[in-house]
Amino acid sequence: MARPDTQDYLDIFLNDIPLMDVRAPVEFHKGSFPQAINAPLMNDDERHRVGIRYKEQGQQAAIELGHQLVRDDIKQQRVEDWVRFTRQHPQGYLFCFRGGLRSQLTQRWIHEAGIDFPLVKGGYKALRRFLIDTQEQLLEGGLPLHIISGRTGTGKTRVLLETPNPVDLEGMAEHRGSSFGRTLTPQPGQIDFENRVAIALLKAHHKVGGPIYLEDESRLIGRCALPHNLRERMSEAPLLVLERPLDERTEIIRQDYVTDMLAGFVARDGEDAGWFNFRDFLLSALDRIRKRLGGERHQRLRQIMIDALDQQQAHGDPGGHDEWIQVLLRDYYDPMYDYQLSHKSGRIAVRGCVDTLLEWTYRQTAA
Repeated sequence: MARPDTQDYLDIFLNDIPLMDVRAPVEFHKGSFPQAINAPLMNDDERHRVGIRYKEQGQQAAIELGHQLVRDDIKQQRVEDWVRFTRQHPQGYLFCFRGGLRSQLTQRWIHEAGIDFPLVKGGYKALRRFLIDTQEQLLEGGLPLHIISGRTGTGKTRVLLETPNPVDLEGMAEHRGSSFGRTLTPQPGQIDFENRVAIALLKAHHKVGGPIYLEDESRLIGRCALPHNLRERMSEAPLLVLERPLDERTEIIRQDYVTDMLAGFVARDGEDAGWFNFRDFLLSALDRIRKRLGGERHQRLRQIMIDALDQQQAHGDPGGHDEWIQVLLRDYYDPMYDYQLSHKSGRIAVRGCVDTLLEWTYRQTAA
């Protein structure tokens, strides 16, 4: 028996049900869902032309033009793509913007190819509205949040991922949240980021339960902005302040931003181009905070960084980076963090080393 069309949006997101987004690529790239792939009924140009016809001559004329544009070999190729998806993901669904004509036409053509495949009622608009509304309900309903805080380089993300119920905002934003925070994976668009966050909160609440742990973030993670209602709740949540000595923090920063980033660039771009792009990554990150450092301090640190890069390239030794790392930590990042923390002291629930914080989180879960 054919599976029915669905409005069970919670099941779709909790269980990562595969989705086939038949909207045009331009719509897909503006925002979709993590488990969705784009298999459009019309490409961007075809959609644009049909849209003009709709405005000028109405729906029926637009439908007729759509059938003229998507026919013969073009239609056959698209149907083959859809059929391939249905066979690979027999528990999936298809959707368009509102669950209307495009979904129904796609569904009909797949049926003519011998397969009955269900659609999401309400389409993208209903799925997106469900995530927005449900996140708001959870946050307004007192969803328990705890925030991992600490100075730069304390390894907050590493500790976060060891907590009983983590939501990794930086991982979803593909950015570590500082001038040096760019990763090798492009950041998602704002809507994609918001959808990822909402789904993660849903899963943390329904599939794990108990307090949810997040890392202390500013409004922006790279170019991704935290949803306003989540940011407000985070600003009131209890803080778990992670502490490490400067030498350990220096080692963590060197590992993350020097050793691992170089390996990533080389793996992606090859030895020569990878080294060049890694070098540019470090120097550009430092240049982005030039105004806040001041011209003289920026130039001094830039020369230290260049010397460290030259030493690393010549001898494979990244140890020369420790000098600029420690200066930035001690003289730039730490004063900013300490000032910000001084305004949050009433929210501190626990502070200490990794073991102290993790023991505290698991006691909360047991309680």
